[in-house]
Amino acid sequence: MSHSGPSHSGTPHSGTAHSGTHDKLIYMANQIATFFASQPREEQVSGVANHINQFWEPRMRSQLFAILDQEDGKGLNEMVIEAAKQIRRPAAV
Repeated sequence: MSHSGPSHSGTPHSGTAHSGTHDKLIYMANQIATFFASQPREEQVSGVANHINQFWEPRMRSQLFAILDQEDGKGLNEMVIEAAKQIRRPAAV
C-alpha cells in the first residue's frame, strides 16, 4: 500500500506567506480556546484574552485584529472572537 498526497504537519498551509501566517495564528488562537473549553463560559473568555495578552507579542496581536477586522474573524473559534473585546489592541505604527 502506497501513500499518495501531501504529508500533514498539523498546521494548515496556504499559497502565500501572509495567509500562511494568518492560518498559523488562527490555529494557535483556536488551540487556546480549545484549552479553556472545559471552563465556565466567563472563565473561557477571560482565559483566552489573558493568555493572548500575556504571551503574544504586539505583532501577533495586530495580525489577530487584522483577521478580526478585515476578514470578520473567518476561521476563528467564537470564543476567540468574544475574547477579542478583552485583548489589548497594539498601537498602530
